[in-house]
Amino acid sequence: MSAGQAAADVPRGARSVLVLAHTGRPEAVTALTKVVHRFAEAGIRTVMTPEEASALTQADQDLVVRCELEGAVDTAELVIVLGGDGTILRAAEIVRGSETPLLGVNLGHVGFLAEAEREEVVGTVARVAAGDYRVEERMTLDVRVVHDGAVLASSWAVNEVSVEKANRERMLELVVDVDGRPLSSFGGDGVIAATPTGSTAYAFSAGGPVVWPEVEALLVVPISAHALFARPLVIAPDSVVGVEVLPEMGDGGVLWCDGRRTFPAPAGARVEVRRSAQPIRLARLSTGVFTDRLVAKFGLPVTGWRGPREPRGPHHGEGAGS
Repeated sequence: MSAGQAAADVPRGARSVLVLAHTGRPEAVTALTKVVHRFAEAGIRTVMTPEEASALTQADQDLVVRCELEGAVDTAELVIVLGGDGTILRAAEIVRGSETPLLGVNLGHVGFLAEAEREEVVGTVARVAAGDYRVEERMTLDVRVVHDGAVLASSWAVNEVSVEKANRERMLELVVDVDGRPLSSFGGDGVIAATPTGSTAYAFSAGGPVVWPEVEALLVVPISAHALFARPLVIAPDSVVGVEVLPEMGDGGVLWCDGRRTFPAPAGARVEVRRSAQPIRLARLSTGVFTDRLVAKFGLPVTGWRGPREPRGPHHGEGAGS
């Protein structure tokens, strides 16, 4: 079935949701079956790739519109992802350049990018069917590798871009600059440039700060740096971060984007990271505050707290909108 044929199977004006799942996990197939049945009951078409739909029973496959991804993203109201953050990052690659938002149901471990947990899958479908969700935009990053005036690679990231050593036996010698002005040189395992969304991912593991999603900023976090000035930095969202791999580094470095796409950063190369013009759109169900999300995801101890009963802040409390 071609993308065009599959797209035609969804009548004009009908609601459709593209569902992506890590079908190698039994719990994902169980959750997927619930999603397909609940959307069918609500009169919403579930669109899936033929490969992922094949994980369902034949009877359940009859409730699904099979379509190649190229023909499904732009016509779907929403993309629902059943899996962990890795599956959601894969989905981000698929929807990039479209207006279609993502909604993740966490079947993994921490799942910071997910909006709901596995036990909430039925309620999540009900909320989507009722149109009871909002969409927020999160900044992403564009990156390119330049060497001897030629662009060797260009890519993008939702969470982070990292320049890391190619040879584990040697340190990577780097010079970091911000907005075209040199900041510091150091040796170490590399450096991370992250978004606020990515502040709870790799950058967090490297000792970077947690940044609230409402804050627009760019993080620069050295990885195991041997230097006196190797602290994480929070800089303006429209700043440009440059990372130069010193020419004497024979092995050069490696550029990683969200831990999924990798490109060589040879000795003498310059990596430039900047805010992308294309944000990622995330569907949100919760009206809770980010503090509660941190506590829940990381299991933070809050025993003994005696604060106010109601949340306060820019989105809660007196004078705040809903």
